[in-house]
Amino acid sequence: MLSYSTYSEAGGVGKTTTAANLAVAHARAGLKPLIVPLDPQEGNLSRLFGVDEDRSKDVDHLARHMINRPKGDFEDLIVTAEHGVDIIPEHNQLADLGDWLRREQDQAAAVGDAFNIHAALLSTLADAGVRDEYDVLICDPPATEGPHLHNAINATRSLVIPIEPSAKGQAAVEGLEQLVAGLEDTLEIDVGVLAAVPIGVKGTNDQKRILSEIPYSTPETFGDRTSLMEGSWAQQCSAFTYVRDHRNRRRDYELETLAQYDRLARYLEAQAGVEAPNPPEPGAIEEVA
Repeated sequence: MLSYSTYSEAGGVGKTTTAANLAVAHARAGLKPLIVPLDPQEGNLSRLFGVDEDRSKDVDHLARHMINRPKGDFEDLIVTAEHGVDIIPEHNQLADLGDWLRREQDQAAAVGDAFNIHAALLSTLADAGVRDEYDVLICDPPATEGPHLHNAINATRSLVIPIEPSAKGQAAVEGLEQLVAGLEDTLEIDVGVLAAVPIGVKGTNDQKRILSEIPYSTPETFGDRTSLMEGSWAQQCSAFTYVRDHRNRRRDYELETLAQYDRLARYLEAQAGVEAPNPPEPGAIEEVA
């Protein structure tokens, strides 16, 4: 199974759009992906895929399962979005996850039991048989350090890092190295970086220097695609669906961006020894009958 979290310390770099478009790229190739977003704020992955309609307190949600107080079966949390991508929609009460996990830990300790607040997601996914059911697991945690991020990384053990090619982005990469080292010690696990994904590259000399100093593999480098990504958010869909259904003409540079997502997905799959059964020609757009 291929599993990774998309993460960057710098906000607004394209972490969530990277997760969404990679999930679609995996699905387009015949794999079965599950996305587990863990960001309770608006403008998250559930919003992008248009599956965040019900955030009332009465519905079951992932945070309840992570503290062993579900209201229903795990599989009932899952919604299928475009291209057959499965996703567990975020819920507002994810904002309370840290408090809930610590309270559960205290209650377990009071009766002589143990509850690992950093392994709650890992245990929930294992109990649900996710690794047997899915080919790809993608977690999309918030940018801030805390229980959401710790649980995502513990569940996936690998990172895909969107990077802004700027001094700010460079500082974020340096901070990430320290974060990963600290998490490896805290969680007693090994965390790998599958790829760095530079986004918004314009080819300036400063950017070329920064890109040359990235200490991770950069199989694809994305240019500035603000219009494409803003359009995807406005239409609540992936870049693949946006180009197919909402562009009145095909733009070569946007088709190349889609091809980059396809190629990056194949690269990540190869790192985990996962072979997609039906990979399309990179960037090819299937027509709707």
